[in-house]
Amino acid sequence: MAETKRPVVLVTGASSGIGEAVAERFARDAGRRWRLLLAGRDEARLGEVARRTGGVALPGEDLDGLAGVERLAARALEVAGRVDVLVASAGIGWAGPFTRTPPETVERLVAVNLTGVVQLVRLLLPGMVERGVGRVVLVSSMAGCAGVANEAVYAATKGGLLAFADSLRYELAGTRVGVTSVVPGAVDTPFFAHRGVPYHRTRPRPVPVGRLAELLWGAVVRGRDEVFAPRWLTVPARVRGAAPGFFRAMAKRFG
Repeated sequence: MAETKRPVVLVTGASSGIGEAVAERFARDAGRRWRLLLAGRDEARLGEVARRTGGVALPGEDLDGLAGVERLAARALEVAGRVDVLVASAGIGWAGPFTRTPPETVERLVAVNLTGVVQLVRLLLPGMVERGVGRVVLVSSMAGCAGVANEAVYAATKGGLLAFADSLRYELAGTRVGVTSVVPGAVDTPFFAHRGVPYHRTRPRPVPVGRLAELLWGAVVRGRDEVFAPRWLTVPARVRGAAPGFFRAMAKRFG
């Protein structure tokens, strides 16, 4: 397949964690020769991931401001001419009582996890619609479905991504451009170390990051709108929608 015909995948947060695993999974797909564009802030680690996966590293852009998002979109389009699949996996966390959350932390969480993602989609989606093909993959969290004590702002940003995804699906009906929401519970990545508070629950156990990457890749290939990892998390998500009072009572008791 000619270089210009290879499907182009832009993965944010590709220097570690979910983004790194996703890049590696797409690189192993022998059936489709994806062209990988990898964005991340850690230039050295991103270069290693790019070498392993055959991707193009786009390092250094900070996605907590419009200028950085615009530069990333421009660089991706300059390198590849288009983006067929956007995997928005970059994100940050913070844990602690909301009343003690520093104002600058609130701003950065919202900017990186939500506003920056929305702005990046705004810049890349028109090209997908014009070409009549594409997929936007938004990595959310179960916290965005159900809320989590001491992670109020993080949960709000991830819940915002889910509402954004649903809204886009309605707008994009008939365009052949799809939107996938990825809703994991805890994932075995450096995320918890980076936020400064370790994962303390005995259940559920963190999902292996390679398993999540496999599910995400499968959703892109098969055109699925929603992925829960582990899959049993669909049960509490549905219970919350059907019986929110009962769900909240159980969450307070066992949460």
